[in-house]
Amino acid sequence: MTRPHLSSRAISCLALLTLALPTLSPGQTPMTMPPVAPARMVVDTLHGVPVSDPYRWLEDWEDPGVQKWTFAQNDYTRQRLQALPGREALSSRLESLLKIGFITPPHPRHQRYFYTKREGDQNQPLLLMQDGLFRTPVVLIDPNSISAEGIAALDWWYPSDDGKFIAYGVSRGGSEISTLYVLDVDARKNLPDTIPYTRAASLAWDPDNVGFYYTRHPAPGTVPEGEEAYHRHVFYHTLGTNPADDPKVWGEGRPMDEWPGVTLSEDGRLLLIQVYKGATSSELYIRDLYEPDPAFDTIVAGIDALFGGYFVKGELYVLTNHEAPNFRVMKADPKNPGMANWTVAIPEDRAVIETVTSAGERLVLTYLDRATSRIKFFTPGRPALQDISLPGLGSVYELTGSPAETEIYYGYSTYFQPPAVYRYDFTTGQSMLFEEVQSGIDATPYVLEQVTYNSKDGTEVTMFLVHRKGITLDGNNPVLLYGYGGFSSPITPGFQRNLYLWLEQGGVYAAANLRGGNEYGEAWHRAGMLDQKQNVYDDFIAAAEWLINNKYTSPDRLAIMGGSNGGLLVGAVMVQRPELFRAVVCSRPLLDMVRYDKFLIAKLWIPEYGTADSAAQFPYLYAYSPYHNIKEGVEYPATLILTADTDTRVDPLHARKFAARLQEANASENPILLWVETQAGHGQGAPLTKTIAEYTDIWSFIMWQLGVTSDKGQ
Repeated sequence: MTRPHLSSRAISCLALLTLALPTLSPGQTPMTMPPVAPARMVVDTLHGVPVSDPYRWLEDWEDPGVQKWTFAQNDYTRQRLQALPGREALSSRLESLLKIGFITPPHPRHQRYFYTKREGDQNQPLLLMQDGLFRTPVVLIDPNSISAEGIAALDWWYPSDDGKFIAYGVSRGGSEISTLYVLDVDARKNLPDTIPYTRAASLAWDPDNVGFYYTRHPAPGTVPEGEEAYHRHVFYHTLGTNPADDPKVWGEGRPMDEWPGVTLSEDGRLLLIQVYKGATSSELYIRDLYEPDPAFDTIVAGIDALFGGYFVKGELYVLTNHEAPNFRVMKADPKNPGMANWTVAIPEDRAVIETVTSAGERLVLTYLDRATSRIKFFTPGRPALQDISLPGLGSVYELTGSPAETEIYYGYSTYFQPPAVYRYDFTTGQSMLFEEVQSGIDATPYVLEQVTYNSKDGTEVTMFLVHRKGITLDGNNPVLLYGYGGFSSPITPGFQRNLYLWLEQGGVYAAANLRGGNEYGEAWHRAGMLDQKQNVYDDFIAAAEWLINNKYTSPDRLAIMGGSNGGLLVGAVMVQRPELFRAVVCSRPLLDMVRYDKFLIAKLWIPEYGTADSAAQFPYLYAYSPYHNIKEGVEYPATLILTADTDTRVDPLHARKFAARLQEANASENPILLWVETQAGHGQGAPLTKTIAEYTDIWSFIMWQLGVTSDKGQ
């Protein structure tokens, strides 16, 4: 995710004071204790088990009492954090680090190159175009001109095949609820076509630019209340027509929690629908648009595995983990696409296929090999894959190409190398640097290790460690341990700007490749989901124990951090092993796992977690649900809980309920702090003002609790 930046140091300091760092009003008395949330006990009996929920009332944001308590929590948190020494210098250093830019690989379209870039003082990245490989780029879309506060974000964009149009989505305040616009590239003007409710849209242009297939969600009031985030369907839009009249192509009568996407063959003849059912399974359907009254044929459905389709010169290739946990690529006949007729094009390997891109009449694949990236490409008719060499232990963060071109572009970074984009030419077999971000950071004092440790059940888990060279292993180093462990999402070594603040203070950063991710294939993912979710927490606890046993740190100098599913992770382990950690940063978390799927888009995650509505799944959800496993009289670590008022993924109610329960039960003097950001969401499209404010809170909290002085190493 790109992190936008400030307009100037003076403006950023003013913005920090305005947005996130309010001080006491004249005559206001400092708060010595967090505001108390009265317990109003609700007891549900689920599958014969009484389930207590003393803070159910905090779920209702429309309740003035909930708002009053939340704002008081914000005041308390602000007073505690604002009083910490060294915050001004810390914020200043973060500003300089987060001003380091970002660039995405260009999408080539007939000698036009489209990409996003953010640098210096910009709050949000710009969409740029080069009309020729070596031409000066021009700005096509500047979200910063839409919102002076930087809260308008360019969520996604799709150039037409000839590069004459771009369909793009913009949302505000971190909501991710995009509105679709169409830009005429030559005229530099938007067409009248405007389509709301196109969150995370999938879109495929006709080759002749008559229109496009796209996904959108229903308007509020057109479906039962609470279902607006579901019912994602596929429509076709003809440019210049009323979007309200767009015909629905896919989705009518289908389950509301499906997530379809669209792909069109190069000649516009074959329309492919890929339907996700959570992170573990998908289905493929195909339609020949040249046939009279065309209907969709089923390629594959009803199998608990992932299937993704790609076209090369009218041929269909399917990436799947069916009977291949590390994925393989199969060739299918579009006219007779059933699985019985598939043949193996690219066999399964020890490394995991992560992505596939159709480019230059080839398939280009990124692999994960011990949680680091590799690139190979497949040319139809040639049995052997060819490698594109990459330096060091790093990550390919995006790869782009076009079927009509003989080139691809890939973005690459490591913990020590800022984002760089390379161009690979299939005709020469060579990579060249397209553009790289300049950081001004001297990374030579630091080193990266990849270690292996055993989890509770003996499973080997890998972990990255970043720290100064020659550190003393005396158990006294301040360590931040990070994890995620879910939704087949890997932890790989990429450039993290704010991390250098920590390294400069002598801190150690650890990132564990927990089960639930896809670092080691679908088997690794499934070993950390549903009734196996406790494996993720055991892996994380074992990582902490390894760091302690190997003298990197001690419990008093160990902090943990995670967001979203990672917020669930740190919430679970801190209530299971509170003595193991000194500090916890829990961001945008899921924490009430008994009721989580009743809010926002969380029904989409039932395939990953399960649901308490199921008698079979309720016991394990209840067993690890962080909110329900807080115990009276336990000394819990210092905890900073972060959420945002317009998060449309994870409802802030989780953070509110958990904070109230933890403050009530905690027997230690360690602070339990809750911060609810305004005009912000799950993190996508956050402006730099809010990013700096949040990381100032995070790092000042961690350094406070681990006894790190903010001027060390400066």
